[in-house]
Amino acid sequence: MQKNKRFSVYWFDPEPSVGAELRKVRPCVVVSPEEMNKVMRTVLIAPLTSTFKSWPFRTNVTINGKHSSVACDQLRVVDKSRLKEYIEDLSPAESDNILGLLQTIFAK
Repeated sequence: MQKNKRFSVYWFDPEPSVGAELRKVRPCVVVSPEEMNKVMRTVLIAPLTSTFKSWPFRTNVTINGKHSSVACDQLRVVDKSRLKEYIEDLSPAESDNILGLLQTIFAK
């Protein structure tokens, strides 16, 4: 399976991590566009966390019936080999929420 589908959720291994970066194996959502993912050996991901903060750069999703927070403040470019087992795809509404949040983060 190619690990390049936007808004798909995978387990990923962030180690080695440094300083305030999120640690331990956790789910992540691929946020880079498929056109980019098909030609690159890396993907842009946002890790998921079970720690909920009411920060404007986080949004909540439900993965396998569990509530998680997408940490758009912890975006990372990772080699596809860091992506492990596929979990599921986000819903269209959750995907749209993430896109809107990324547009806000990267707007002028």
